[in-house]
Amino acid sequence: MALTRKPIPKSQVELSQETIEPYLNQGKAPVPSNKRRENQKSVKNDDVKQFSVGLKDVDESIFYYFNNVIRPSVIQNSLKVNVPILYGSPERWASMQKDGFYRDNNGKIQTPLIMVKRDSIEKNRTLGNKMDANNPIHFGVFEKKYSKKNVYDHFSTVNNRVPVKEYYGVIMPDYVNLVYTCVIFTEYVEQMNKIIESVNFASDSYWGDPERFKFRASIDNYSTTTELIDGGDRTVKTSFQIKIAGYIVSDAINTSVANPNKFFSKAAVSFGIETAGTTEILTAKAGSPAKQAPSRFYDTAPIVVQGGGTTNTGTGGSGMTAEQIVYVGLSNTALADIAVSTTATFLNKTIATAPAEFSIGEEDFQVYINGVFVPANNRATAQSGANIVITFSNLGYTLDSTDQIIMVGKFT
Repeated sequence: MALTRKPIPKSQVELSQETIEPYLNQGKAPVPSNKRRENQKSVKNDDVKQFSVGLKDVDESIFYYFNNVIRPSVIQNSLKVNVPILYGSPERWASMQKDGFYRDNNGKIQTPLIMVKRDSIEKNRTLGNKMDANNPIHFGVFEKKYSKKNVYDHFSTVNNRVPVKEYYGVIMPDYVNLVYTCVIFTEYVEQMNKIIESVNFASDSYWGDPERFKFRASIDNYSTTTELIDGGDRTVKTSFQIKIAGYIVSDAINTSVANPNKFFSKAAVSFGIETAGTTEILTAKAGSPAKQAPSRFYDTAPIVVQGGGTTNTGTGGSGMTAEQIVYVGLSNTALADIAVSTTATFLNKTIATAPAEFSIGEEDFQVYINGVFVPANNRATAQSGANIVITFSNLGYTLDSTDQIIMVGKFT
């Protein structure tokens, strides 16, 4: 008898692909964009865990809040006793429902005690929606605090390289409303009152671990009963419901069908100075062809004549005079000393004198008012005695002594 191979169930992706009809019944179904190799991101050596929030996380948020925030306690035999919190598993809950209280393995009634059990889960459709669980295209983006792509190096620092930011996409959660039944057991009403007061004060707040997940909890009413058993102990019991507005991010396969789990931002390298390697490149960048400008400022090099003298008539050679080189590299910054109405005065500052073949104008200065650049057609820069005065126009406001006016340009 021949052995047959046990069939392997298909994944949700395979089932979804079977529902796609080929275009014009020619060829096979198109490959989803997230399955193409150019859209896939490597997660090699990645220590970031896939983000998920489950029902267990919601349960743990309640126990964390009871144990670390509310911290219920009672005074018994002149001693302060912390009230333990147990999860109402089916066996414990059935035992409690049968006897009216909970006993330990030795048959002793456990008081004080708080027991919590999850009753129901209802989907909240008034909030976000993935539209289609088989093709979840709605997702949120979270930035990782540190990326290995931002390793320090001298080249990145010198050239103002923008750090690469590492992002992770997380699918939109399923918003749900959960209801928990909570029962408190004590021996005396006075002990019960203290616990109810502390629990009621914590209602309508967010329960959970601040470093993990927090969910809004609300409590509406409390039902208290006192049981007296002949020949037995007295038990005070209070039951109430905790309503949690929670959310679930499943780690199932359908949460990553169309989810770009990991991607990076773009990095740019900017250079403040451009260097031309040849005269032809410099000519092209200057926008003045040689045939239209036979004598340009960078062609008027001083010519050495016999006897040690020099002349600046130039013969088409490349270079600038020493005075021209100093003028090209001149760029100073100053803060206005006086700002009144529409004028700013820079004391003891002098506009530089342009050498031969150069001219100086308003475009040779950059002016900022409180960090905002002022265009050249909204100002006029002039020398007034030993000071530089800038007159502004069409600003829409007037200057006062608290404004910060900065001038950058060719002055000394």
